[in-house]
Amino acid sequence: MRHAFPTQPELNILPIEQIRLPLTSRDELPPILAGLQWVWSHPTLKTELFALLEAKVLAGKQATGRTGMTLWQILVLGVVRLGLAADWDRMEHLARYDLLLRQMLGLPLTPWGQEPKGFGHQTLRDNVALLDLDVLKEISARIAAAGRAVFAPTPAAPLAPLAIKADTYVLETDVHFPTDLNLLWDAGRKCVDLILKYRDQFGHDLPGWRKGKEWRRQLKNCERPASQTVYRGGPNKSARVHRVVREYLTVGRALAAKMGPSLLDLCDQAVSVERWEALAYFHAMLVKHLDLVDRRLLQEETIPASEKVYSLFEPHTEWKAKGKQRPAVELGHPLLLASCQHQLIHDFDVPVGEPDVDQSVPLADRLLARYGVGNIASLSFDKGFTRRTDRELLNLYIPTVVMPKRGKKNAAETAQEHGKPFVALRHAHSAVESEINSLEHHGLDRCLDVGPPAYLRYVGYGVISYNLHVIGRELLTREWERIQPVRLAA
Repeated sequence: MRHAFPTQPELNILPIEQIRLPLTSRDELPPILAGLQWVWSHPTLKTELFALLEAKVLAGKQATGRTGMTLWQILVLGVVRLGLAADWDRMEHLARYDLLLRQMLGLPLTPWGQEPKGFGHQTLRDNVALLDLDVLKEISARIAAAGRAVFAPTPAAPLAPLAIKADTYVLETDVHFPTDLNLLWDAGRKCVDLILKYRDQFGHDLPGWRKGKEWRRQLKNCERPASQTVYRGGPNKSARVHRVVREYLTVGRALAAKMGPSLLDLCDQAVSVERWEALAYFHAMLVKHLDLVDRRLLQEETIPASEKVYSLFEPHTEWKAKGKQRPAVELGHPLLLASCQHQLIHDFDVPVGEPDVDQSVPLADRLLARYGVGNIASLSFDKGFTRRTDRELLNLYIPTVVMPKRGKKNAAETAQEHGKPFVALRHAHSAVESEINSLEHHGLDRCLDVGPPAYLRYVGYGVISYNLHVIGRELLTREWERIQPVRLAA
């Protein structure tokens, strides 16, 4: 049965609250570890987080002799991975050989010449994936609420009301730029690769695929000149495009026709449902993109957006054009953030398929439910969130709502938006861009995990890591300022 933390730690394990962290290091790891140490030393917050983790990970589990990774280690490794924007290979190395991280994980120091105890690549993946977006949101909200006290002038000082800034940016999925031609190639090559894999690895009898690699080569040899011809200029372009696209479609249709009997053979040979569905999915995508390429390039139709797929491997990916010059198009989902004057993120969401203008009232509802009326001094947005009825509603509960009007303003609206409080908060709102930039440096520029649940979990760990980094950085700075007079006197 898992534990929150080892109940009987070994003698050579240093207590987490006694870990000495470097105060002048410019690396990203010490502030994150300082934030985790603060969580561990905060009795109320620590108890709340362990209760959330136990309810999620241990619910319905039987007490067995296999302890597994502790709940604290799951949280630490998930947070550190996003804080360093690290892949799993680097996390495996750090969990085995980084002294500070091993102390934070509660692992013993390794005697000279012995192999250190650590966690394997797949063990890290499986355990960090046990938490989902809901529990990570709860953890992040509690850390942000408790973290306000870190920035108070004195421990007894009352907490200042929150000045919230809200904005969105696109967290990209790990996909290449899509075109009908390269998506057709993706579908075809995956069909061939899976067929050959099932034939060789599982010993299934699939006649007619002795030259499977030749099919892959033919399809690629057609895709490359088709892409070059379509997206370049030159004389007689229309005729050349029709010729190379027809050749490409001829090979693709022959491959799709050959795949049909093989799918039936695999179904009769009792292949696992997951493997058969994967092959059937790519076969369906092959047929779909054969049709799209034919309609768009040969029949010169305009393809509706509802029929387009922007990635075969991350089909949930959205096409986002926010009117910026660079990048003009982003592939992913919008990430909504609400940060305060201390740079802590108090709320976040991934509104898939929803416009910014629909997010202001739900965001305010969540913040008011968490902190109560009177604890939020202001709430600022950019013009993408503007809606007159929403602004009037929010003004009933929040003293100052900054929501610049789009288009022509009347005299009263012009006077309001030129007032000193509005202008000051409008200028302060731009600070949210620096927080977005910091998030992107903490791994939230491109999601490296696959699938919608993994995407949302990636966001949750990233926001927690960012908040702990902000808190830990403040704690290390104050500790350095505290010991400076002592060092100078010595």
